[in-house]
Amino acid sequence: NAALAHYSPSNGSSRTLSAGEMYLFDTGGQYLDGTTDITRTVHWGEPTPFQKEAYTRVLMGNIDLSRLVFPSNTAGRTVESFARRALWDVGLNYGHGTGHGIGNFLSVHEWPVGFQSNNVPLEAGMFTSIEPGYYQDGEFGIRIEDVALVVEAQTESEEQRFLTFEVVSLVPYDRNLIDLSLLSPEQIRYLNSYYERIRAHVGPELRRQRLEEEYAWLQESTEP
Repeated sequence: NAALAHYSPSNGSSRTLSAGEMYLFDTGGQYLDGTTDITRTVHWGEPTPFQKEAYTRVLMGNIDLSRLVFPSNTAGRTVESFARRALWDVGLNYGHGTGHGIGNFLSVHEWPVGFQSNNVPLEAGMFTSIEPGYYQDGEFGIRIEDVALVVEAQTESEEQRFLTFEVVSLVPYDRNLIDLSLLSPEQIRYLNSYYERIRAHVGPELRRQRLEEEYAWLQESTEP
């Protein structure tokens, strides 16, 4: 059912999960200190080579956009293609937006921030999702969605402010679906730095709540 990007469950279409297929879960909630919207795709069995490649290329797009440095007042549509490039390289694509503004006690999809042609230019302090994907009709769906804060980038330019993204969603990606041979050294360094942040922020909280099984899973899932 995840092959449909905007699928909604019903009694007629619901089906039993199995370990032999991909599972996409789009999750989030409204909290006193913010709103979350995080999507992860996992495979509990043995993914096909194409599933691994498609997943890895979606991850590459997520990373490439997340680590991008760009001039202040740049429109989201100007940088949106960075999330699609790894898919475009092999003739793949996805048919939905690359991201949307995140509201707090408002709409999870908050206008007017995002990466479409009618969205406002990106400025420091905005929250947006970054969520490339790939969907094969009737087979499986892949989406990797993080919430990112637009922040000022540290550059040597004294003439113009530059921006980048700080990903605030701290959830590991599925190692079972990553083909490391496709990743560049820069993408691997980004991934390892991200995993270090997850360990530093989430690990102590799991320990505080005495969630040892979850803590062990986190350590295993964030190995370099």
